[in-house]
Amino acid sequence: MEIKELGHVVLYVRDLERSRRFYGETLGWQEVGRFGGIGVAFSTGRTHHELLLLEVGVDATPIPKGRRVGMYHVGLKIGDHDDDLRAAHRELQAAGVPIVGTADHVVTHSLYIADPDGNEIELYIDVEPAIWRERPEAILSPPRPLRL
Repeated sequence: MEIKELGHVVLYVRDLERSRRFYGETLGWQEVGRFGGIGVAFSTGRTHHELLLLEVGVDATPIPKGRRVGMYHVGLKIGDHDDDLRAAHRELQAAGVPIVGTADHVVTHSLYIADPDGNEIELYIDVEPAIWRERPEAILSPPRPLRL
């Protein structure tokens, strides 16, 4: 078997409308379909859907804090230059979305945020020129402070 690409991510959310607004309006995903009152799908246009949100209700168990098994974060490429990251930073601040971290990973420059249910999201740009193509081992570089 050979994996060709990461197709989509499915997230359980407590409040579908709150998460729909966050991913659709704040992050700018294009909504492509709804599944009654329990789900909503989004796409960048690359494929039929890349993100699916499924409502599990406000009484669902929250994501535990600290070290745990499971997903750490989802990385979303938002552009090709630091100007794209700066613009995203301004938009997030204007929307009241807290930045929970930043990093210069040598191959990427990244902002970290959390969705309304605490799922961490990395918003990043590939460093130009794409260092990882010429030096794949660069992905193992220790993170440095991000200077935007």
